[in-house]
Amino acid sequence: MAEEERFVDFATVRNMLLEAQERRNALTYEQKAALQHAEWAASEARNGYATLPEVFQSLRAALAETELLAPHPGLAAKLAELMPMYPDDVKAVLASRRITVDDNDISTILEIVRQQIGFE
Repeated sequence: MAEEERFVDFATVRNMLLEAQERRNALTYEQKAALQHAEWAASEARNGYATLPEVFQSLRAALAETELLAPHPGLAAKLAELMPMYPDDVKAVLASRRITVDDNDISTILEIVRQQIGFE
C-alpha cells in the first residue's frame, strides 16, 4: 500500500528542524543547511511576506479545488508555497508539467492567492 503524500511548507520544515535540534541538541550538516534555507524561505526576505503553515494549508486546499489543479496536487502545493503575484510566476510553475493554461485560469489562481494571503 502506497504512503499518502504530505505537502509541507518552508515554515513547517523550519519548525520541525528546530524541534529536532531541541530534542537532539545537534543537527547534521545537511539539516543545518536545510534549516538555514527554510528560515530564509519562510521569512519576508524571500518574497516580501512571511509564510505561515496555516496560510499554506488553506491556500493549497483552495488551489487544489480548482478545475485546473485538482488533478495536480503537487502543483497546487508548489503554487501555495511560492504565493505568486504575477502571471509569469504561475506560468513558470505550470510549464514544468507542460500544462496549457489560459488567462482566466491564471487570473483565478492569482485571485485565490491574493485572497488567502490578504492582498485583495
